[in-house]
Amino acid sequence: MKILDLSHNNLGGILPHCLGNFSNDLSVLNFRRNQFHGIIPQTFLKNNSFRTLDFNSNQLEGLVPRSLIICKELEVLNLGNNKINDTFPHWLGALPKLQVLVLSSNHFHGQIGFSKIKSPFMSLRIIDLAHNDFEGDLPEIYLRSLKATMNIDEGNMTRKYTGDDNYQDSMMVTIKGLEIEFVKILNTFTTIDFSSNKFQGVILECIGNLNSLRGLNLSHNYLTGYIPLSFKNLKMLESLDLSSNKLSGRIPQELTSLTFLEVLNLSQNHLIGFIPQGSQFQTFGNDSYYGNPGLCGFPLSKRCTTDEIPYPSQEIEVKFESGFDWKITLMGYGCGLVIGLSLGCLIFVSGKPEWLVWIIDKNIHKKIIRNKRSTRRRGARIS
Repeated sequence: MKILDLSHNNLGGILPHCLGNFSNDLSVLNFRRNQFHGIIPQTFLKNNSFRTLDFNSNQLEGLVPRSLIICKELEVLNLGNNKINDTFPHWLGALPKLQVLVLSSNHFHGQIGFSKIKSPFMSLRIIDLAHNDFEGDLPEIYLRSLKATMNIDEGNMTRKYTGDDNYQDSMMVTIKGLEIEFVKILNTFTTIDFSSNKFQGVILECIGNLNSLRGLNLSHNYLTGYIPLSFKNLKMLESLDLSSNKLSGRIPQELTSLTFLEVLNLSQNHLIGFIPQGSQFQTFGNDSYYGNPGLCGFPLSKRCTTDEIPYPSQEIEVKFESGFDWKITLMGYGCGLVIGLSLGCLIFVSGKPEWLVWIIDKNIHKKIIRNKRSTRRRGARIS
C-alpha cells in the first residue's frame, strides 16, 4: 500500500504509535479533518518513502516528532489546526525536498532565528506559520534561503501539481483575504504567511529578493519601520497584507509597478502622506488604507495639502538631480556662448564701446583697491 487517505471523516481516538513504521512503501498519510487526539507518532522507519504527511484539523498535541528528519523524500508536512505546543522545528530545514510547511493555528512559540544549517529550506515555497505565538524579529536566515521563491522561469518549466499520477495534494490557504481550499497545488504557487503572531522589528529588505512570491501576509504583528523599497521587485505578487502593525512613513510609489497585485491591505498602521496613483492602485478601495489617519488622496476623502504631495523616492531623485544639473550646465554654456558672441560682434563693429570699457575699468579698479586694503591689514596683523 502506497496511499492511506482517511481525510474528511469523523474518526477519533489516538493515532497508533506504529503508524510511522507501517510500511517502507507508504508515500501518503492523510488524516486531515478528523477528531484524532494525543501525539503524532514519534518513530519513522529509515529509508521510508513518505512524501506527504497531513494531520491538519485534528486535536493533536505535544511536540513535532524529531524522527521526521529521516523522511528524506518528504515534500508536504501539514500540521495546521491542532494543539501542538513546541518551538519552531528548525531541523526540518535539512529536508532537501520539503516544499510545503503548514504549522498554522497551533501553540508554537518563541523566536525562529536560530539555525545550524547553512542553507535551510532550499526547496520550500509555501510556509504558513499564522496564528501562533512566535516572537522576535522576522527570521532573516530562513527568508534569505528560500531559493524556490526566487527567479522562477515559468515559461521554461513544466507546470505540474504537487504529488504524482496516483495522488495530488490539497490544502487550505489564506490568500487575498479569503480562506481557499486548493484541491491541487501548482508547482509555481508560492506564499508566505506569518500573520497573527508577535513578530517585531522591521520588515526585512531581503524579502524583496523573493521575486517569484505570489502571496505575502505579515499582518497582525508588531512590526515597525517603513515598507521596504525592495518590494518593488516582487513582480509576481498578487496579494500583500501588512495590516495591523506599527508601520510608519510613506507608501513607496514604486509599488505601482506590481501589475499583478490584486489585493492590498495596509490598514491599521501609522502610514502618512499621499497614496500612490497608477496601475493596480486605482483598483483599491478605502478598506486597503483605513486606520491610517495620516494618509490622503484617492480613494480616501481626505485631500492632500502641499506638504503631502508625493515626492520622488531617493533612487529617482538621484537620477533626476543628475539629469537636472546636466541640463543646467548645458543651458549655462549655451547662454554664455550666445552672450559672448554678441559682445564680440558689438566690439568688432563699434570698435571700442565707452560704456563697456568704463564697466570693465571700474571693476578692475575696485579689485585693486580691495587687494591693497587686505594686504595692509595682513601687514598690520603680522607687525
